[in-house]
Amino acid sequence: MCFQLCSNSLQNPVTFLCVSYVPADIISTVEFNPTGELLATGDKGGRVVVFQREQESKNQPHRRGEYNVYSTFQSHEPEFDYLKSLEIEEKINKIRWLPQQNAAYFLLSTNDKTVKLWKISERDKRPEGYNLKDEDGRIRDPTTITALRVPVLQPMDLMVEATPRRVFSNAHTYHINSISVSNDYETYMSTDDLRINLWNLEITNQSFNIVDIKPANMEELTEVITAAEFHPNQCNTFIYSSSKGSIRLCDMRASALCDNHSKFFEEPEDPSNRSFFSEIISSISDVKFSHSGRYLMTRDYLTVKVWDLNMESKPLETYQVHDYLRSKLCSLYENDCIFDKFECVWNGSDSVIMTGSYNNFFRMFDRNTKRDVTLEASRENSKPRAILKPRKVCVGGKRRKDEISVDSLDFSKKILHTAWHPSENIIAVAATNNLYIFQDKVN
Repeated sequence: MCFQLCSNSLQNPVTFLCVSYVPADIISTVEFNPTGELLATGDKGGRVVVFQREQESKNQPHRRGEYNVYSTFQSHEPEFDYLKSLEIEEKINKIRWLPQQNAAYFLLSTNDKTVKLWKISERDKRPEGYNLKDEDGRIRDPTTITALRVPVLQPMDLMVEATPRRVFSNAHTYHINSISVSNDYETYMSTDDLRINLWNLEITNQSFNIVDIKPANMEELTEVITAAEFHPNQCNTFIYSSSKGSIRLCDMRASALCDNHSKFFEEPEDPSNRSFFSEIISSISDVKFSHSGRYLMTRDYLTVKVWDLNMESKPLETYQVHDYLRSKLCSLYENDCIFDKFECVWNGSDSVIMTGSYNNFFRMFDRNTKRDVTLEASRENSKPRAILKPRKVCVGGKRRKDEISVDSLDFSKKILHTAWHPSENIIAVAATNNLYIFQDKVN
């Protein structure tokens, strides 16, 4: 099953759920767990909110429930680096789930400097009948203990606990922009502007530097690393993207330090389109392997590109996200919007891709039919259980009733972070401080 995309309407209607936060709590990352039963969001206040999907009801066995708050915890606190006189924000940059091995769930979360491994577990029983302490927890006088008791477990209200199991710190000089777990589930990598480190999930006091692009003289710095990800099926292979619009694929079997890449993906620039903004808008903000591992997807400021791992010379597909903004690049540069980092995601079958835009718009592209659609995540234009209507942006000339002019777009409303359920047509869209969950309407 996949979203049926067309220019006029969605053949499969979509419904949505909106969860609002306090205005200051801007969502900074969204991630489904491998089964899609849980959805985690991180915000600028360092908090992680985990939503759990309701189970099927007996009255409506074909209808799955909505996502409700399962656990909320403070993952990171603001810190201060006294050596550099630098404040370290508590903002959660990325969340990555680990596959579930037992009754508990595990996830990695990171701010600019520190990665933490969290365990989320349930407790619905409490022990009673201790020998050495009373029910209030106070230690009993050993002289008063005349008989041994067998402790028993008594039922209690369900409580969800989040506990930090590992803290991986002091390994990054620059800000961490991405983390990725390898498919052996024993290691993960953390990436900052100039270096990529490889960690073992069991070891917190050391990591291995596998990429280092820092020049001997920082005045010679020409590019920075913007994102990195492990191959979904090969634990020795990973990719990383740069601010120059290039992607490097590395193989850790070839060398311990992967400064020399195995493959290099870059599209030559058309000289006729070169401008002052060319280098800025070509910077890659997100890179994702397809689930099959055959393709990779990159997002720059104006486009989404799909690359075949066997063809380095040019992208296989290029999709224009908001080409109507080319005439607005000067004003976007002045208000710093041109530096916004949009993410992109695949659906479960790699047939549809999704990415965000301004005015709370998000775009979907069907790779098979080549159709695309623009949808809006807005509380004003949508009601729960309502069908989303496609939106169109008008560039000059006469504007139709259902179109919006490019001059009236709200650039303060932007969708940077999105996630797609691993197997179903359920998407999560973070619009500043609101989380929208859309799904195919069940007939």
